[in-house]
Amino acid sequence: MGEGRYASQALSLLRIVAALLFFQHGTSKVLGFPPFPMGDVPVGSLFWIAGVIEIVGGLLLLIGLLSRPVAFILSGEMAVAYWVTHAPQSTFPLLNHGEGAILFCFIFLLIAAAGPGVWSLDASRGRKLVVTEDAGEPVP
Repeated sequence: MGEGRYASQALSLLRIVAALLFFQHGTSKVLGFPPFPMGDVPVGSLFWIAGVIEIVGGLLLLIGLLSRPVAFILSGEMAVAYWVTHAPQSTFPLLNHGEGAILFCFIFLLIAAAGPGVWSLDASRGRKLVVTEDAGEPVP
């Protein structure tokens, strides 16, 4: 049983949407837009460093460049964020507001393992697509 017909495109869409959302978290912390719920973030603080990682990593994932190592790093950042920021508040993610960190962690882990999908710079640099005559579908 092979991969679904549109699995690579769906993976690309998941990567792009997650990257845009993640990038927004970074701009909120570093640039103050949209406003960070916890107020101004001091330069050099743990939240500020996380914001820089989120901006750079979010942009790289958005375009699909160095996707696997970037996604792995971002997955780790979200695991640390969950255990340092959310878990001490409560055992339950619903109560400690850690659902987002958990979801980002595992989405990025999936991208690190499965790759960025067909719509990425990594995919375009890594192989040339050949169009089959019968279906007109690109194949690796």
